[in-house]
Amino acid sequence: MWLLNNRTDAATSLNITVSDDTIPTLSSLDKPMEQRVNLKFLVKLEKTFTEAYAMLREMYGNECLSRTQVFEWFKWFKEGRETTEDDPRPRRPSTSKVDENIEKNGKLIREDRRLSVRGLAEITGIDKECVRQILHESFKMRKAWV
Repeated sequence: MWLLNNRTDAATSLNITVSDDTIPTLSSLDKPMEQRVNLKFLVKLEKTFTEAYAMLREMYGNECLSRTQVFEWFKWFKEGRETTEDDPRPRRPSTSKVDENIEKNGKLIREDRRLSVRGLAEITGIDKECVRQILHESFKMRKAWV
């Protein structure tokens, strides 16, 4: 059983009792996400940044978010942010071995089988190692020592 006592105002006192089965486990939340949820809760309890950061440090120790991260999230929650998820970031494709590049390399190598890996990389603008992997994995080609 967890018992949370809010600060006591002259007029009201808030006691919340939560059973252990309703508390999210680490398997359902990762550590940074769990800390953001707790930080959001502390902001709603009107804790100061210093108090909130001290509580997180006490609870998570060395695994606590950095002071800068806690400050940023604290500020965002104070401004009314509701989500604890990271904002989406623009990303480049994780690999150059997409169908378009495989087809492009295949077409070039069928036109001129004497092209080197370096030559294909320069023509297509793809990293040499990716070109080598495309040739080896997709076309079952190996380097020929002639």
